[in-house]
Amino acid sequence: MADPQPISRGPGRLLVAVYLLFAIAATCRAGLQIITRFDEAPLAYLLSALAAVMYIVATVGLARGGSGGRRTALVCCAIELAGVLVVGTVSVLDPALFPDDTVWSGFGSGYGYVPLVLPVLGLLWLRRTAKLAQPATPSAT
Repeated sequence: MADPQPISRGPGRLLVAVYLLFAIAATCRAGLQIITRFDEAPLAYLLSALAAVMYIVATVGLARGGSGGRRTALVCCAIELAGVLVVGTVSVLDPALFPDDTVWSGFGSGYGYVPLVLPVLGLLWLRRTAKLAQPATPSAT
């Protein structure tokens, strides 16, 4: 029988650790920006807060494992990837919309492009471990 939580084992532990680090960093940055300078760039700061929430929920999903954790992590990774691609594109094409950076601005350039790479790695890891998470089915004889 397959291990029900393979996503948080082996390389998955490193993925959870990086997600946790980004959850803390994005939450602190967004919180500080919203508290001290919200009127300067509300859209940018709210997007940073959204990114922080996605990192937190993805971390929990990846760490929890199982079918619910896997589903949660999958949704969060997909939203993160869409967010970094959309916000990254818009921030490059029309920088005036983002007077201050978000986690996803410039495709995550302020964070060494990790916000672009992290959801891709998360999705690839979820895909790679998907077969391990499925219970063995009895063969028809």
